[in-house]
Amino acid sequence: MGRSRERQALDRLLAEARDGRGAVAVVRGEAGVGKTALLRYCAHEARDLQIHRTSGVESEMQLPFASLHQLCRPLLGHLESIPHPQRIALSVALGLIDGASPDPFLVSLAALSLLSEVAAAQPMLCLIDDAQWLDSASGQALAFVARRLLADSVAMVFAVREPTTHRELAGLPELQLQGLDEDDARVLLEMVIPGRFDPDIRNRLLAETRGNPLALLELPNRLDSTQLPGVFGLRDGQELPRRIEEAFRLRLLALSREARLLLLLAAAEPADDPHLLWRAAERLGIPYSAAEATEAEGLLAIDRGVRFRHPLVRSAVYGAATAHDRRSVHLALAEATDPRIDPDRRAWHLAAAAIGPDEAIALELERSAGRARARGGLSAAAAFLRRSALLTSNSDRRVGRALAAAQASLHAGEFESALHVLSTVDAAAPDELQAARVDLLRAQVISASGAVDAAPALLLAAAERLEPLDPVLARESYLDAWGAALFAGKLANADMREVSRVVRDRADPNEGSLAADLLLDGMSTLMTDGRAAAAPILRRGIAAFLAEDLSLDKGMRWSVIASCAAVEVWDFESWDAVITRQMQLARDAGALAPLAFGLNGKAITVAWTGDFAATARVDAEADAVTQATGSRVAPFGGMLFAALRGRATDAFELLDRTVQNSGAAGAGFALQWVNWTTAMLCNGLGRYEDALSAAQRAWDDWPDWYVSILASAELVEAAARLGRPHLGAEPLTRLVESARVGASDWALGIAERCTALLIEDGEAEAHYQAAIGHLAATPLRPELARAHLVYGEWLRREKRRLDARGQLRVAHSMLAEMGAEGFAERARHELSATGAKVRRRVDANHDELTPQEAHVARLAADGGTNIEIGTELYLSPRTVEWHLKKVYLKLGITSRRALRAALLAREPGRAAR
Repeated sequence: MGRSRERQALDRLLAEARDGRGAVAVVRGEAGVGKTALLRYCAHEARDLQIHRTSGVESEMQLPFASLHQLCRPLLGHLESIPHPQRIALSVALGLIDGASPDPFLVSLAALSLLSEVAAAQPMLCLIDDAQWLDSASGQALAFVARRLLADSVAMVFAVREPTTHRELAGLPELQLQGLDEDDARVLLEMVIPGRFDPDIRNRLLAETRGNPLALLELPNRLDSTQLPGVFGLRDGQELPRRIEEAFRLRLLALSREARLLLLLAAAEPADDPHLLWRAAERLGIPYSAAEATEAEGLLAIDRGVRFRHPLVRSAVYGAATAHDRRSVHLALAEATDPRIDPDRRAWHLAAAAIGPDEAIALELERSAGRARARGGLSAAAAFLRRSALLTSNSDRRVGRALAAAQASLHAGEFESALHVLSTVDAAAPDELQAARVDLLRAQVISASGAVDAAPALLLAAAERLEPLDPVLARESYLDAWGAALFAGKLANADMREVSRVVRDRADPNEGSLAADLLLDGMSTLMTDGRAAAAPILRRGIAAFLAEDLSLDKGMRWSVIASCAAVEVWDFESWDAVITRQMQLARDAGALAPLAFGLNGKAITVAWTGDFAATARVDAEADAVTQATGSRVAPFGGMLFAALRGRATDAFELLDRTVQNSGAAGAGFALQWVNWTTAMLCNGLGRYEDALSAAQRAWDDWPDWYVSILASAELVEAAARLGRPHLGAEPLTRLVESARVGASDWALGIAERCTALLIEDGEAEAHYQAAIGHLAATPLRPELARAHLVYGEWLRREKRRLDARGQLRVAHSMLAEMGAEGFAERARHELSATGAKVRRRVDANHDELTPQEAHVARLAADGGTNIEIGTELYLSPRTVEWHLKKVYLKLGITSRRALRAALLAREPGRAAR
């Protein structure tokens, strides 16, 4: 009845899966509106497909990967077909084997590979009902899979009850279900209440149920026309599901106590296991005949599985039960659960059966938290620890477990839960050290949740409170406060100078991390006493960071500060080494979210070497990881790459998007980076007014901070080109002072180039030549090419046309070869002005590869197999092959043997490097 539009959409989805293309639909709507019916329609129409099902259950949201396990259980015989690291990760996550805690995104990739491999033999339909109640780990994994179905014969249909705070599936194709139209609703109502009845009552029913099919079927049930007017009077849409549940509760009254207890057992145990259900029923003295009554009433069917007619039946049954009955069924289920096979489910039932504090159960929950953490279920670990804390009578132990729960919630990204747990610690009268740890955790939660501007002051206050209690943790917290201030930039409520002043006044070195102490002292000295005083400390801090055996957590937290320290002293090699170590730490741990930061940094250093092919590869991987993890890191590497490459439309789109995202999150550092790279882009495009304006904004944010120093080079160049040298005078002074402290060829080369732009013409040439000499000794080819460019421009203005041509030809050749299109066009224009003939470079192949296609192609050309490429790019092997076929078509080749030559023909500069 009705739903023709939705059914047609689902028919198309099934057709795509049959054709070897991945397809996804998220069916959204209020309870009872027909989502489950559409899933049943899908299953009926997909009889030629293999069908696999799972569903979220509210009471099971704390068990890690429960729903994913339910979906994958029939497929586990095919585990050997997926790559070994993925197989191990998925096996550990599902509790099949013991092992090191797997990265959740490797687990997700394993699920994608498993579904893809099994679907190769026969197209597959995956039905996921009540997705709003998926456990966190399963929700992330299934959303990951759904976003990466491209060339896989898999269709996925999710049903999500609205309203919901569940956002894992946001952005996927949606079908938004409304109620039946009036004609269809009228027909359905007449089927429920045959015969004639008052038109006003009928119209009221139709209006208040808004065409909700389940409401039309259940609310009038067993009521005659004289009773109907008193049943309704719904005030809002939120009340409708509650009234449907109430209609189901009315049905319970006709059942025996044994039948109601059987329903309650099924509602309390979401595992689709009739054997477990009957073992628990036996302990409560429930006969098999009780099932006949539940089935006759149309509420519950037990055969090879345990199925409620509708999820609202489950919640209605559980909500109608007394607290005593709930505890009784949970205890029976705990006793019926084998502690060797499923200790975590047993512990959860024991906790639900507990009347008051119980240390034995609290300890079991704590152990379950450890197992959940080992399987990658941080959300589940947090839930077990929260429940464990509630069942703990000893005050110190309760506070310790609550702090552990808050920490786990923070790492799981469940910020509201973390703050709620911390509020319970506040109420438990913690000791001074515990209270200080609460302050620190609260600050870390606020920082991680995106309130970047508020975080520095909170972290600073927590560090000050910790100082007399735990000096090591205090120093680390000061460094975290400094890092938070760095990212917040001018938007911070406690900026880098304020944090630095407190550190210099109060914090003494301790026996903790030498790298942390030196980086904190060096960066604080930079802000209070200047670069000359800070440089020796910063250099020792960088060396210590590279030498120390740091944990992943500390290595990732402090690597950004170590990177900034290296740039402050103009040490490009150490900067690259810090970023390389950051990436290696993340890769070794299989931690994809930290890897997004490392890849972003690597894209910066590689772009600055002028190897744009390698930059595109790193940038594509950074994008893949960022999308896979949902990371909020700004695309720092991508912005520099876009500025150097000079493709105006693409670059400005990326920069504008970053401004919108960073502005919302209060990330002042990202906004300053946007202004600097915008200035570089505009200088390359010859848009000097725009370059000057953007560089001035970056400079004004922090006149003596490293992004400002880098921006000063763009400001000087724009001011010189516009004939306003006075605007570049102070930035040049700061730049030269900074370069003198850094004393590297990079620093001195940039300083000489900028000095030449503003100095009297008679003295400029020596500075241009010195700039070229210094920069030629560095790996920063774009900066060297720009030095040749501005020298050539100066020579042309000096009427030395032949000399100018020599410099401009070198600049144009270097810039065109590396793909710096904006600056290359500027060099070509200058060359033309000298009378030289130079053709605009035109790519003969008009079929551009997408960034992902280019990345796949390069990995394949370097000998990577489809499995290896898929693992690196978080794609299934079949999707890799699909990308390669598109690459072959665009490159005009027929096999991967011809890839390397075809790519070199497109990127002639690669062969020379």
